[in-house]
This record gives sequence, C-alpha cells and structure tokens, in this order.
Amino acid sequence: MTEPIERILLFIDGTEGAITAAQYAVCLSRATGAQLFALYVVNTRALVELLKSRVFLKSEQEEYQHDLEADADRYLSHVRDLARRKGVSIQTHSTSGTVHQEIKRFVDENDIDLLVLGELARIRSRREVFYDEAERAMRGVGCSVLIVKDEERVWQMYESLS
Repeated sequence: MTEPIERILLFIDGTEGAITAAQYAVCLSRATGAQLFALYVVNTRALVELLKSRVFLKSEQEEYQHDLEADADRYLSHVRDLARRKGVSIQTHSTSGTVHQEIKRFVDENDIDLLVLGELARIRSRREVFYDEAERAMRGVGCSVLIVKDEERVWQMYESLS
C-alpha cells in the first residue's frame, strides 16, 4: 500500500444516511483516486428469525426476500448513477446473509482500507446496540471506518464536483 486510502467500501442499507454516505464516498474517491466499491446485504438472518417466530409463513418470507433483493438492485443502481454523474468508477455488489459478517468478509477478501457508513441509528436500549448490524460491522472490521454525518454539507460538497 502506497496511499492511505486505495480501496473504499460503501455500505448501502436503504436509508437516507446511506445515500448521504454514498455522496461522501464519491467525493472521497474522486479526491483520493481510491477504488470505490458499494455493498448491499439482504439480511437473511433477520428473515429466518421472523419465520422462526412465526411472524412470516415460508411463502411470505420468500416474497419479502424477493422484495429486499429488488430494493438492493434499486439502491445500487442509484449509487452507480451518483458516481457516474461525477465521473467516478464504482463496483457494486449485492449479497445476502448476516449483515455484519458479510461486510467483514467483503472487507477482508477485497483488502479494503476504509469502510464508509451512513450515520448510525440512535440507540434506545442495550439490546439495540447488540442487534444494530452497522454498529457490529463498524466494530468487527479490520480497516478504518468513516461515519458520514451532516447531510446538507455533504450534498453541497457532492454538488460542487464538476
């Protein structure tokens, strides 16, 4: 490694914070010349838990998983468009499994230098800390982590790129 940041992973989870993080990651990639990746993980662990607790029937679980996979495609397409508009190359990936484990696996397998996340959700209980997948990913990866905040400022920075 010759530069501090050569490979950036952007985690996309379908939240507004993730889109703000995407804009920031595009700006950062453009400024540093780092290779940019985006990852969306369909949380199949949560789907299995919903099936086990009888919230879903098997057919409902399959239908919901299909909907989540379609969401992944839409969000990744939007992120590709954000990058393309600013002349930044991005590789997008969609997978399924336990979110924090899939992020860690991707970071390890692709020699990622920086994980970029949207602002973490406000934690209301100790139980939520344990189950927040972004928080678990942040703590579990072996690379540096950047949590993007200040949507207005990020939007202005993104828009100012020619």
